[in-house]
Amino acid sequence: MSRDPIRRQVGRPRFWERYALDQLSNAEWEALCDGCGKCCLNKLEDEDTGEIALTCVSCRLFDDESCRCSQYDIRKQFVPECVQLSPERMDEVSYWLPQTCAYRLLHEGKQLFHWHPLISGNPETVHEAGVSARGITVPEFEVDEEDWEDHIIEEPT
Repeated sequence: MSRDPIRRQVGRPRFWERYALDQLSNAEWEALCDGCGKCCLNKLEDEDTGEIALTCVSCRLFDDESCRCSQYDIRKQFVPECVQLSPERMDEVSYWLPQTCAYRLLHEGKQLFHWHPLISGNPETVHEAGVSARGITVPEFEVDEEDWEDHIIEEPT
């Protein structure tokens, strides 16, 4: 089992089942991230329908192997439009989060999947389940934005 870069042992047992998102500590909030990396994939929104299409075109800071932002703590310096998730912003941003995202699932009153590291105890299960962006991305600096439509993918679920 690989070392989990996210601290999961944050105090309150099974906090994700017992507390609302706005009642979580910062450490608990960060522990919800499953490490799939799909939030770092560029999306296209249909102006008429509002439908979101996922592309395999990743943010320039995305590390395809670790499925993490290579500059997480200072990402806004490089990517000012990067959305910082918070309980207060979930109503406005949850629609574009991946369908398997813990933040979106809990916001919608759903349960975490069995492969989530908080459930499985293993940070690799998200990759083993085939729901991560590992190994499927193309960096955004290699694809012109007008060609992103050619890189639409089905969301791994």
